[in-house]
Amino acid sequence: MSVAPKVEAGAVPDGAEPSGWVKVAVAGLASAMVLACIAYNLDLHTRLGFALLRQQYMAFILGLTLALAFLRFGPRGRPVGRPNFVDLAIAIVSMCVLLYAAWDFVWLLQEQFYRPWQITLVGGVVVLAVMEGIRRRAGLMLFGIVAVFLVYALFADRVPGRLVGRELSPQRLVDYVGFDSSAVFSSPLAVGTITVLLFVFFGQLLFAAGGGAFFTDLAMAATGRARGGSAKIAVVGSAMFGSISGSAVSNVATTGVITIPLMQRGGYTKEDAGAIEAVASTGGQLTPPIMGAAAFLMAEFLDIPYAQVAAAALIPAALYYLGAFLQVDLIAARDNIAAPENADLTVRKVLAKGWHFLIPFAVLLYALFGMRTDPENAALLAAVAIAVAGFLRGYDGTRLTLKTFGRVFVDTGTSMVDLILVVAAAGFVIGVLNVTGLGFALTLVLVDAVGSSLILLLMISAVVCIILGMGMPTSGVYVLLASLVAPSLVEAGVQPIAAHLFILYFGMMSMITPPVALAAFAAAAISKAGAVATGLAAMRIGWAAFILPFAFVATPELLFVGSAGEIALYTAFTALGIAGITTGITGYWGGRLGPVLRLGFTLLGAITLPLGFLGLPVGPRAVAATLLLLLGIAVLIWRPGARKADQTT
Repeated sequence: MSVAPKVEAGAVPDGAEPSGWVKVAVAGLASAMVLACIAYNLDLHTRLGFALLRQQYMAFILGLTLALAFLRFGPRGRPVGRPNFVDLAIAIVSMCVLLYAAWDFVWLLQEQFYRPWQITLVGGVVVLAVMEGIRRRAGLMLFGIVAVFLVYALFADRVPGRLVGRELSPQRLVDYVGFDSSAVFSSPLAVGTITVLLFVFFGQLLFAAGGGAFFTDLAMAATGRARGGSAKIAVVGSAMFGSISGSAVSNVATTGVITIPLMQRGGYTKEDAGAIEAVASTGGQLTPPIMGAAAFLMAEFLDIPYAQVAAAALIPAALYYLGAFLQVDLIAARDNIAAPENADLTVRKVLAKGWHFLIPFAVLLYALFGMRTDPENAALLAAVAIAVAGFLRGYDGTRLTLKTFGRVFVDTGTSMVDLILVVAAAGFVIGVLNVTGLGFALTLVLVDAVGSSLILLLMISAVVCIILGMGMPTSGVYVLLASLVAPSLVEAGVQPIAAHLFILYFGMMSMITPPVALAAFAAAAISKAGAVATGLAAMRIGWAAFILPFAFVATPELLFVGSAGEIALYTAFTALGIAGITTGITGYWGGRLGPVLRLGFTLLGAITLPLGFLGLPVGPRAVAATLLLLLGIAVLIWRPGARKADQTT
């Protein structure tokens, strides 16, 4: 019998359900978003004999999103059963104006130079509605940052120093950021409405068919019998679940209700239980094959295939989870945490009931890496595969029916509201950077401030990424940092893919870094531990994520750049370095370690890491450290009584 939670990924927590005509309107708008996305990706408009600009499609989806946002969510950002009169008016006006823009976009584009009042109307409605939408749904942090950029644009010509920009009138600003294809209707919104929406649809289908329970059960069967098995279930299960859901907080909320109490019953402290789940859930957005929405945005920013982004992220993600997995194992050994009682579940039993869930992933991987299709087409093929498999076979009493299949469309549309609002607002920031010249000026200022010191630039960039990422959704974090920080790193000589993964990692680390650590705080709410204490524990357990970006910037081989031999060598050195430092942090390897041994393991592990710009390349010094580390591990494992006292993994 499955012990995994029944996943309702599209459900909106802690809010009133819509009723009456509102329920019908919400269902219609949400379903229309998904159907329009499928039709656009199938190129139905061309087959029917008419042309459709990408901006027209985006305007249509944005109009539906704004209407859905103000019908479904009240002034405080919480779901409401029925909107008030003001919100209803905003929803109707927003949708009508954006539908007009979609219908007449070609004419508006032709007349843009003359600034007709229609463009000002569209731009004004888009700016005001999107800003109010992100205030409600994304929080004051993102709202404040975007507002600062908009205000800067109005006074850019009066800013002293090197950040001075061109003069803009309020009308010109509204016309540009609210309508131009280089602002709101630019790459972030295109990726969100064309690609990410289909991957969310795929994930919702998977969960509705019982896939969430299957993957949690699979993780439990694979690792539940090991020492500290409850924590290993969280690490493995959240990695699989998070790579599909793409949201650290929702991952914590979905899987954490099972794994966190299980870890606490097993013997982990409240803080460690919450921290382990937060670290594991955060890493899901960095883990191929699906990752989070930011990965698709990265492919668009870098103008490279998504498969290349996923391949580059593979080794760092594996090393991230190696650090987390090894630490929970050593904590279990140190604190005598036994395996949970889990005799009923085996991998064979779970696969016998749910083997059909592997088919859509095989289709997805083959389409992405074998056929080299666009991500949206791969997601559509995988969605068809899971729909067919889900109707034919169930899992633990859950299977797709016509009712649940229809509900998937509604859940997908409503769950996309936040993301589309965020990427639309990110388009405002990109527009301001372009029209004022601020993006180029910021790059020059940051590079000049640190001179020729790459390590100083990376450290400053890491701090900026964590600060800007606090309290913000992943996609908003990435787009903001890709516009503000990544150009400086590339200008300093960092490879573009390494620079963008660097900012993604540190942007994501804001999820587990106090004072605003959303994933850690969500886990603390379940474990009943202190929020800040859980965040600090998450930083300790997820420490590898703070050093890995420096490693793959210094050693591009970790991003699959170079020969197979070099990639294997540098990956092995990095893994061994992580193992050494983790041993030092935990204070256990074959037995408890004293302060001297802990310090020794930590130093040897640090020297083993391939950090070339710190004067620590893989050379004689690193080889010597590695040999000493291996010797120390061997001595500790084989010392008298160690194996007998130690529990097997």
